[in-house]
Amino acid sequence: MESSYQLRIPGPTPIPERVRRAMDAPMINHRGPEFKALLKELEDGLRWAFDTTHDLLIYPASGSGGMESAVANLVSPGERVLAITIGAFGDRFADLAQAFGADVVRYALPWGEAADPEDLDAILAKEDDVHTVLITHNETSTGVLNPLQQLASVVKQRGRLLVVDGVSSIGSVELPVDDWGVDVAITASQKGWMVPPGVTMLSVSPAAWERQAQARGPRFYFDWTRARKLQAEGMTFTTPAVSLLFGLREALLAMREEGLANVYRRHQRIAGAFRAAARALHLGLLASPDVASPTVTAVNLPPALQGARARELLRTWRERYRLVLASGQGPLKDRIFRIGHLGAVYEEDVTTAVTALEAGLREHGLEVSEGAALSAARRALEAPEAAVPR
Repeated sequence: MESSYQLRIPGPTPIPERVRRAMDAPMINHRGPEFKALLKELEDGLRWAFDTTHDLLIYPASGSGGMESAVANLVSPGERVLAITIGAFGDRFADLAQAFGADVVRYALPWGEAADPEDLDAILAKEDDVHTVLITHNETSTGVLNPLQQLASVVKQRGRLLVVDGVSSIGSVELPVDDWGVDVAITASQKGWMVPPGVTMLSVSPAAWERQAQARGPRFYFDWTRARKLQAEGMTFTTPAVSLLFGLREALLAMREEGLANVYRRHQRIAGAFRAAARALHLGLLASPDVASPTVTAVNLPPALQGARARELLRTWRERYRLVLASGQGPLKDRIFRIGHLGAVYEEDVTTAVTALEAGLREHGLEVSEGAALSAARRALEAPEAAVPR
């Protein structure tokens, strides 16, 4: 695929030129002093981005690998675990725990809704033998951001261990790990970090380490004890994705230059512009404004453009207008499309994408006022900043 395509999916995300150049650096010895220095830089940078003092572990894996590592290290066979699921990736976390022998209690919401802290509190009040709670912060299958700060408060008041899938939120959406009491926070390189897929990063609290020492689940590749010991010596257990780590170092430098607060505001502003464009096109949004994700927007298709026509529309955007969007998943397949706007996405990207969005819809028979979507997006970009939902 040529670089002239507009990649607007929830991940992998566009790679900035400076990050590409950084990844072109000559290979180094992953057991040598250069790698030891690189690893120290990454650990310090990630602690800054996670807003934590906890241990940071880095593995060559996808975000799902990071999620599996949490289950493998924290959950014993037969243990009851609560999984909050609001979409495909919440389901994946629950399925992972079940695959490792956990007795999974599912607090499942209809796709498009967020979890309710009061409901969570009521569930935990009844489930005395649940000691671990799994939560997806940002659900990319539905474009919903769970109210993590409030959910985390409930979990901690109930004295349970909190494990958060922050794969598509950390680095793009505020998630101060220590302040919110997150015991394990997981993310991955191909999302807001502006690096190709292949690296997962996670923070581990002292309470999580205590649980890990007692857990009886099988683990080898993802053994946190081994990972921490070797990282303290300046290396990793298995061969690391060295070139990707060069890119991650550069991406972290770019984020420091922009400032985390500005990164969060940019994501919220871009998300608001895409939502405004969708409304101007008379398209409904799956998520309500109070829980809408700053990193991905799920847009309902009108009945006439669902099913096979949804697939044709996505193909038109890709082949004629060079705009690559994501389809729906699970029960939303061929009913919605998703716009990813995380990582290296800026105001000029909104203009280009919205113009193509409108043209493709018009070609498929949707009656829209020419330029209305672009005008709405620009007004949203210029509007006073709204508070970032938590």
